[in-house]
Amino acid sequence: MILNDLRIFSQNVRKNNLFIKTILEVNNNFDIIFIQEPSWTTIRSISSSADSEGVLLVGIVNHSNWLTFAREPDMTKECPRVTIFINVRLALFHFSFCKDIIDHRDILLAFFFINSKLFWIMNVYSDSSHSAIKYFKDTEVNIHNLSVMTRDFNIHDSL
Repeated sequence: MILNDLRIFSQNVRKNNLFIKTILEVNNNFDIIFIQEPSWTTIRSISSSADSEGVLLVGIVNHSNWLTFAREPDMTKECPRVTIFINVRLALFHFSFCKDIIDHRDILLAFFFINSKLFWIMNVYSDSSHSAIKYFKDTEVNIHNLSVMTRDFNIHDSL
């Protein structure tokens, strides 16, 4: 596969699980799907030796045709607002989530290899206070081969 042939879909789903399920089901012809504002829901309670009531397992929608990349939610803080779905037919490119370069709940950076060459993709959601954009402004990050960066920047400006 040539990088120019990648088919990418990006959508803000506004915390609607049905919308995510539909996107994953009907867009199998895409290679990568970037989702902003996914819904994090309780999947089930898991037994715990530390808590007699168990620990809640929280997650997002999954689909057998897609590899899911998302930060683990910290239930003491707000949940991440970006996720990336990679079509399973691209698994041979060894996609990986990278949190040590950019560590922000609204920015998801992943990388993959094609013919031993490293490429980066990034999904960004910026809330009404533009926290992700401010993070970029205040953080010096130098990423070579950033192939795709999609976003929902929430910038309402006539210019």
